[in-house]
Amino acid sequence: MFQETLDQLKRSLGIMKKDIRIYYLKGPVIIFGVLIPLFLFLAFLTGSRNLPIEFLVSGLISMTILFTATSVSPVIMPWEAQMNTLERLASCPVSISTILMGDMMASFIFGVGVTSVPVAIGLILGVGVIHPFVLAMGIFVAAVCFSFLGLLMSTIPTNAPSNVMMLSTMVKFPLVFISGIFIPVENMPYWGKVVASLSPLTYFTDLTRYSLQGSHHYPLTVDFAVLLLFTVLFFYLAVKLHKKTLPMRI
Repeated sequence: MFQETLDQLKRSLGIMKKDIRIYYLKGPVIIFGVLIPLFLFLAFLTGSRNLPIEFLVSGLISMTILFTATSVSPVIMPWEAQMNTLERLASCPVSISTILMGDMMASFIFGVGVTSVPVAIGLILGVGVIHPFVLAMGIFVAAVCFSFLGLLMSTIPTNAPSNVMMLSTMVKFPLVFISGIFIPVENMPYWGKVVASLSPLTYFTDLTRYSLQGSHHYPLTVDFAVLLLFTVLFFYLAVKLHKKTLPMRI
């Protein structure tokens, strides 16, 4: 049992290395993973000069990790199917869980790496990190959570990356606007707070606000617990749905 688990982990690492080499230098990664959060931040900065810089940087960190962790993972399966490499991968002695774990690890590394950029920008602008351990743990957990969210988006049975990107965009942008990035959750009306509580990004944004500003809306245990619950839910649904849709792709 232990040896089988170790073998599957080695295969996941092999898939992770393949994904990093082939997919993470594509144009959509730069556009959706880096530039869009930066443009949203600059637009919000221009129109909100009275907000503290800590509030703005925490929002930039939240947007960056969402867009980077979900920039490539939704389209890996359609790309693999188009290049006829998915059939070869499916014929190997690897499970769906192993494939998804490899895809997740590549997305995790990219998400954490790029998210360090807005953290560095904040430090350059004079934003101090009051709780660095909480921020680091929040980034790690959120990167895993949003990577599995991206893999869940790729379960629709299509081999056209554009179709998946359209769905991905329709999910990510509403999440940005309902998750307390531009308006603090405590300032929302009751219905807004209810909607915000359904988004995993809300809880990561709350963690970044606590790390940079020292204030938060939810208890830290709730933030981490809900992020972990979303992570397990996204992974479970991604495995179940990919098992059903994989035969339709090959």
